Amino acid sequence: MAQLEKLEGNKAKLTIKIDAETFRKALNEAYKKTAGRYAVQGFRKGHAPRKVIETYYGEGVFYEDAFDACWGEAYDAAVKEHDLFVVDRPDVDILSIGENEGVEFVAEVTLKPEVTLGEYKGIAVPKADYTVSDEDVDKALETERENQARFADVDRPAENGDRVLLDYSGSVDGEKFEGGTAEDQTLVLGSNTFIPGFEDQLVGAKAGESREVNVTFPTEYHAEHLAGKAAVFACTVKAVQKKELPEIDDDFIGDISEFETVDAWKADKKAKMLEEKKQYMDNMRENLAIKGACDNATVDIPDCMIDRQVDYMMQDVKYRLAGSGLDFDTYLKYLNTTEADMRKNYRTEAEARVKMQLVIDAVAKAENVQATDEEIEEEIKKYAESGNTDVETFRSTLTDGDREYLADRVVVDKTVKLITDAAVETEEPEKAE
Repeated sequence: MAQLEKLEGNKAKLTIKIDAETFRKALNEAYKKTAGRYAVQGFRKGHAPRKVIETYYGEGVFYEDAFDACWGEAYDAAVKEHDLFVVDRPDVDILSIGENEGVEFVAEVTLKPEVTLGEYKGIAVPKADYTVSDEDVDKALETERENQARFADVDRPAENGDRVLLDYSGSVDGEKFEGGTAEDQTLVLGSNTFIPGFEDQLVGAKAGESREVNVTFPTEYHAEHLAGKAAVFACTVKAVQKKELPEIDDDFIGDISEFETVDAWKADKKAKMLEEKKQYMDNMRENLAIKGACDNATVDIPDCMIDRQVDYMMQDVKYRLAGSGLDFDTYLKYLNTTEADMRKNYRTEAEARVKMQLVIDAVAKAENVQATDEEIEEEIKKYAESGNTDVETFRSTLTDGDREYLADRVVVDKTVKLITDAAVETEEPEKAE
């Protein structure tokens, strides 16, 4: 029997005993595994009897290895005995140890915190706007038209909206800087792609004309050595090109889609935009309902849980960067930050994510939300289909832990739906961005 003492700050102390017989077996195993470390005169290395090694090196020579081999099982049994939800590795301290008396040790653990739920039903959310206007569809069509725009050379001064082809060479205090020189660069005037003021000074330029452009880098510029600095760019405009937009007619629609008429394209686009808007508004309603439930709940979150969530977030960033071929250290330099600062900046979001997980768990417990066998089976089918795997084959690979994970996913989804369905809409509609 392990003794349990609840401490402040979601901590608990377990006092655990390992009987002498169990510890003696661990000592014998430790001797068998580590005897080769010890040299004793008159014996080949690894062949000296255990008692001889203990006499030569001290009675406790195998204690550490023996304890390492057996404390985990005793600790796990104690956690199970007291039905504890431990969220971090324990701090272990040996109180007494000996071959004849066994071991007594203390494990101080951090427990999953208790959540005090507030109101989680009837959370106020804005009324959703599920409409898509003809104007919205026309804007989408205009975007398609812009995407098909062509640029043709013109013999006149450049205007906003024109594209210019240019060479430029930038300098600060008379010295050229890295990345400040380019040839055959295209730039749409008025697009605000370059440093503020750069494009304005090219308006009116003609093909073949050279201009000196004077600008000041923003104080928050990503290249710290240029931030706030005045710069001069020697520019040569090589071509001025006017944007030409295609006519919106049935031929245009046939070129950009599988539809034959403008009306058919618009009808399909409107249906898709309605579905996208519904998805957006439903997600927003869900997020606001969950946020409301979290705001109304109180919980003292252990630092270790926040730290672990930050670890997950940092690892996710590194995975995504690796997938795009970008080195993490290069990314940090680009952002002009450090990994330590990034971790610090992530803590607020990490704490919110942990609190959300804890609140959803607490609501599920309060409402006795459970996963049925049928729901778990549906989850299995969904995962199998997403991986293009036969259901029976996928099911045969599942461990008990996998099934537990799938059951947890069902419970989370049902709990989120419970909170969201119970939300109350206000009169003011919320517009989708």
